[in-house]
Order: sequence, then structure tokens, then C-alpha cells
Amino acid sequence: MAQTASDSLDKLARGEQLKREGVIIRTWDLRKTFVMGDQEINAVSGISIEIKRGEYVAIMGPSGSGKSTLMNLIGCLDSLTSGLYYLNGTLVSQMNDEQLARTRNREIGFVFQTFNLLARSTALSNVELPLVYAGMGRKERAERAKAALEAVDLVPRMNHKPNELSGGQRQRVAIARALVNNPSLLLADEPTGALDTTTGNEIMALFERLHHAGNTVLLVTHENDIAQHAHRIIHIRDGQVERDETQ
Repeated sequence: MAQTASDSLDKLARGEQLKREGVIIRTWDLRKTFVMGDQEINAVSGISIEIKRGEYVAIMGPSGSGKSTLMNLIGCLDSLTSGLYYLNGTLVSQMNDEQLARTRNREIGFVFQTFNLLARSTALSNVELPLVYAGMGRKERAERAKAALEAVDLVPRMNHKPNELSGGQRQRVAIARALVNNPSLLLADEPTGALDTTTGNEIMALFERLHHAGNTVLLVTHENDIAQHAHRIIHIRDGQVERDETQ
């Protein structure tokens, strides 16, 4: 029992140290194995990375490289098989599903390729959604959501529903929703995949602006030209880090 308590204190102290050093993400030997019939698939095979507050990082790799599985682990959307993962100084690798959900809502803002907006709700209501889950009052929710839409230049369209917006505007709504909780990490999964080249470039320019405003941005993509917008690229292949480049 004493050993268990000692281990817990050591892990807590490690988390506090990482937070003091400005480390948002730290993984040690991260692994995720899927069992399919009598076969084991090692989707992530021992990844150890560190990302500091304020960085703009792309995780890049071909289909089947393990980058999407790694994103799900970093985003607290899935639990890992083994290893350690600290998010903003908190050890999340030993959390249950309920704890992961709370951490996800508090610490991470998600931007997805398909926007994931509620079709019958206005842009403002879509952006408010994470604050509803957080139990925030209606007046403060509306103020925070409007401020987030202002950050992405979309206040004039805040009462429009998704089908009344262009693809680029819908992605801006999704980005505002990701920002509204003031998360530690902005996690974008193929954010330009459903957009034309011109609109995609506009969205990437917005991410650059958000990064300059102090946001930590982690971008997951298989497209080299999109990854080039980041200041650091982590290349994933066969579930492992192939190389880690600063631009």
C-alpha cells in the first residue's frame, strides 16, 4: 500500500513539474493495441513525445500510420493500452471514461473535417454547446459564444443555421466552438479535408492567427501542404515516430 501511495505522489510531482515547464502534452511509450479475432493490431507502438504550451505542431502520416489513433489518445477520445500520458500536468492515462470526458471538455477544443454541427441550431447555439455541458448560465454562455465567433470573424452570421453557411463559414463555427472553453489545446483533425483549396487556405490562415494569439495548436493531416503551415512536424509511420522536424 505504501508503494502505491508513493507511486501516486511521484506521478503527481511529475505532472506539477511538467506544468511548471510549460509542457501541454507528454507521453512515454504510448501504446494502443486492437484485437481483431485472433490477431492483435499495434496501431500505436511506443510513442514518446513532448509538446509545449504555444507550439503549433502537425502530426503527419499516410493512411494506416497510426496518426488517427494517436489523435484519439491525445484527445482523450480513447483509452490507451499501456504507457503514460500527461495533459497539462494531469495524468490522464489512468482515467476512466467519465474522467476522460470531463478532461476532454475542459482541456481540449476539437475541430473536425466534417464540422460536426447541429443542423437545426444557429451558429451561436452550436458554439454554446460545450458551455451547456459545463453547466454555465445562459447569459454568460451567449456572451462567451459571441466572443468566440468574433475571434473567427463570424458575428454577422451568428443567427444562421449550418445549411445557410458556406463550408468555410461552417468550419469557422466549429473553430469558435473549439475555442469557447478557453482550452489548453486546439486539436484539429484534417480541418480542410472538406473544403476547396482557397477556403482551406483561409482556414489555415485563421489557425496561424490563433496560434499567434497564444493558442497551442495540434494539427493531424496526411497532406504535406497543410502540415507545412505548422512550425513543427511529427511524422508517424507504422505506429511510431519516424522523425520530428522543426521548421
